[in-house]
Amino acid sequence: MNRPAFWRRHCARRPRILGLRLLVAAAGLALLPTAHALDLLQAYQLAQQHDARLRAARAATDAQRERLPQAQAQLRPQVSFAASRLYNDLTRTSANFLGQPVTLDERYWSQNVTLSLRQPLYRPALQAALESAQAQVADAEAVLRAEENNLLARVAAAYFDVLLAQDQLELILVQRRTLQTQADAAQKAFAAGTGTRTDIDDIQARLDLLGADELRARQQIDFARRQLEVITGPLPSAPRGLDHERWQLAPLQPAELQAWLQRAEDQNPELAALRARRDAAAKELERAAAAHRPTVDALAQITRSASENVTTPSSRYTNRAIGVQLNVPLYTGGYIDSTVRQAQAELTRAEENLEAARRELAVRVAEQHRLVLEGRQRIEALLRARASATTALRSSEASLRAGVRTVLDVLDAQQRLQLVERDLRSARYQTLLAQLRLLVLVGDDATAVLTALAHVALHTP
Repeated sequence: MNRPAFWRRHCARRPRILGLRLLVAAAGLALLPTAHALDLLQAYQLAQQHDARLRAARAATDAQRERLPQAQAQLRPQVSFAASRLYNDLTRTSANFLGQPVTLDERYWSQNVTLSLRQPLYRPALQAALESAQAQVADAEAVLRAEENNLLARVAAAYFDVLLAQDQLELILVQRRTLQTQADAAQKAFAAGTGTRTDIDDIQARLDLLGADELRARQQIDFARRQLEVITGPLPSAPRGLDHERWQLAPLQPAELQAWLQRAEDQNPELAALRARRDAAAKELERAAAAHRPTVDALAQITRSASENVTTPSSRYTNRAIGVQLNVPLYTGGYIDSTVRQAQAELTRAEENLEAARRELAVRVAEQHRLVLEGRQRIEALLRARASATTALRSSEASLRAGVRTVLDVLDAQQRLQLVERDLRSARYQTLLAQLRLLVLVGDDATAVLTALAHVALHTP
């Protein structure tokens, strides 16, 4: 079938411009970062100051840190001071030598001042409490590290959602501009008598659909940005787009899953926190069992008193004492045995929670490792698909100039290229996020993760 001469002249003047405009604008120029755009590191720094979950974790860690000086204080000398001054009003009735009752009223002041020092010498329960406090502080520190790393994963997920929404809108706008050019050309061809009304109506239908897609894309950008601001607070500027022309993701080092599993076993902060909880539970069991043992304290005391009793109302005493005090628990009504059983149950629970977390972590690491490998394969496949779609578009444009294809065929080829480009960008974000989550799971801190991903062109100058 021969196409009208108008379309042949129109396409001959603009060789391959329809497809190349979509490809070039979508893949690079429109998404180059601006001077004031917000990069991922800056978003993470904002989140460190604003995120409520992280601030709560910091406060919880500060509270847990105080357990250590509290436990240490129990093993140090305990000094106390007590003083009293009392007014005594005594009424005493007694029989005289004739057997008659005699009542006497006596009023006087009495006072007492005591300074004492106690130093624990043998307190196994206090020593176990100190070691338990050390484990609890280690637990809190590990939880804080885990929360900081998880914050990076949450920020990155929200950040990439914004970038993907921005990319989708940009692709829609590029396609809409291309369609608008086609619509203008179709109107001119129809007015000249060389076009058809069907082409105009079909292009208009596509434009109307793109208008709806544009509205949804803008709403998605607003929603994704609000989700990011929940973590980071108000953003000073829009997130910086990914330079897809320079984008690359280095291979996993090492590539073997077992190496990543071992790193996670050794470094994951969540496992470190659960190990610390298990150790704390073991020390609490020792502390409970130590309640059966005797305790020994060194004691030094000085007491000064005056008018302590009615028989010597005008006397004064100074008593100095130093020695060792032994306390042996004999029977507590079963309380100690109960606390031992309770501590044993808590230890069992901590051990089982650790084992469950270890198994779950292995599954999560394997999943993210698989997503990274599959993501790389999907990106390579989509790159081949984009090249094929670009070739198909050029062929459709050439066929249109030759009169063997219609403008609708070219529009369909452009749409397929746009869909491939959209899927490619989504796959890049998903693969990048999977690798980031994998690094977080194996225990790399947030700064190290960002450094490891620095080769990705997120922060081009």
